Amino acid sequence: MGKDAIKIIAQNRKARHEYHIVDTLEAGIALLGPEVKSIRQGRINIKDGYVEIKDGEAWLQNVHISPYPYATNTAKPDPLRPRKLLLHKQEIKRLAGKVKERGFTLIPLKVYLSNGKVKLEIALAKGKKLYDKREALKRKTIDREFEKRFKIR
Repeated sequence: MGKDAIKIIAQNRKARHEYHIVDTLEAGIALLGPEVKSIRQGRINIKDGYVEIKDGEAWLQNVHISPYPYATNTAKPDPLRPRKLLLHKQEIKRLAGKVKERGFTLIPLKVYLSNGKVKLEIALAKGKKLYDKREALKRKTIDREFEKRFKIR
């Protein structure tokens, strides 16, 4: 890996189908040593995760990090425990205001390694309605057909 190398570990592929992504933000995660090793092995699931803001702090909820099997300490952390996100106070206040007043939600998009550190990309998102999802699928199908016909000629 080079100087500014990024290695994607996990992605929430359904997020872009389920939500309108308004803004994205990079955050660090407060982890324990064995959790970092598990993440490096790709043993993390962010599909059902979300971010909750409590007492001026951002917490990553419902993200499963499997216990590292070779950890020497006997007290293994809970795989679904809430994990603190490392963000600036101004960022947290801005996000809290938008989530509170406009009905937005915060969801994790991907977990990746950046210069050896585990980072999380979170998105300020608004849930799509069923007809929005259908419209997006229709547009995607039309684009795919157009590309196919364009390639043949």
